[in-house]
Formats: sequence, C-alpha cells, structure tokens
Amino acid sequence: MTSLSSFHSTSGTQNFLGLRSTASGAMEIVFDDGAAQRMVWRVTAPAKAEARIVEALRLAIDQARVLPALYSELTKRSIAIEAVTQAE
Repeated sequence: MTSLSSFHSTSGTQNFLGLRSTASGAMEIVFDDGAAQRMVWRVTAPAKAEARIVEALRLAIDQARVLPALYSELTKRSIAIEAVTQAE
C-alpha cells in the first residue's frame, strides 16, 4: 500500500504536490496551486516506483514552474501518468 507523501513549496508560494493511494490501491499525484488550479493524475507505473515518484515530487515543488518541472522529473524516471482531472 502506498504511504501518503506531500510537499509544500518553501519558496513562499501556495503550491502543493502529493502522492496518495485510492481505495482501489492506485497511486495518484495531486497538484494544487492554492488559488485556481487543482489537478490529479493516476500513476500507471508499478507500485515499486513509489520512491522514484516521491523524489520527483520533492525536486519539482520548489521550482519556479512546478508543473513543467514535475513532468520533466517523471519523464527522467520513466514514470507514466494519465489525467484524472484537468485544470479548472
């Protein structure tokens, strides 16, 4: 089972990235900018990728452009995601 991991920006923004487990056991990544955007992606990588995903979230959260940094970090680690919800 996936443990919960969450990261808040330390650069003064309201950005949040989290890794959660659904009731069915799937892993999801959540992004919230604290204002208008909340996005959720389902991870299609195997469960053993949790440590790599957590590292990607940790590195992306304090970047100036969190979402491009997140996509880049996930791509570097060959972690595939699919959108569950889109930006509002």
